[in-house]
Amino acid sequence: MIKTKRFIKRRRLSNSKLIKIFKVIIMTIVGFDFTKINAEKTGPVKGKININNNVTIKNVEEQNLNLGKEKQNALKFVFEFIAKYDPDFGSIKLEGHLIYMAEQKKIKELLDGWKKDKKLSKDISTVVLNTILTKCNVQSLILSQNINLPPPIPMPKVQAGDDKGYIG
Repeated sequence: MIKTKRFIKRRRLSNSKLIKIFKVIIMTIVGFDFTKINAEKTGPVKGKININNNVTIKNVEEQNLNLGKEKQNALKFVFEFIAKYDPDFGSIKLEGHLIYMAEQKKIKELLDGWKKDKKLSKDISTVVLNTILTKCNVQSLILSQNINLPPPIPMPKVQAGDDKGYIG
């Protein structure tokens, strides 16, 4: 608390600026867990391969967090990530949830929108889906390597080229 007061005095921040800063801090992802991990290889890898990655938000529900003596409301996004290999020789399926903490007003607005038509606002869905995709892509890359499936995301490759452009 003393460090915060020093920061405020040093920066000469007004109350409105402080509220904006704390709103950014409050609206954040505070938890991520996988609840189910399944990777299977059903046959040998042959021919042309097509990999389809898909992430789906299955449910959004209110979650109460106990932070010290206070209860803080948050949202729990239940998701499913599937990497499907075509022709059918393997798949990776990840399920889990992400905890998103925000102000009570924003939580109510998001829950009402979800219950009404199963949609989220663009600003929230972008943050949530990007976080889910980042974590799931890394996990699916590890799993694909463990069971000898091709990586589900394109990997960078070195191209042999002409050395004329090299200045070294």
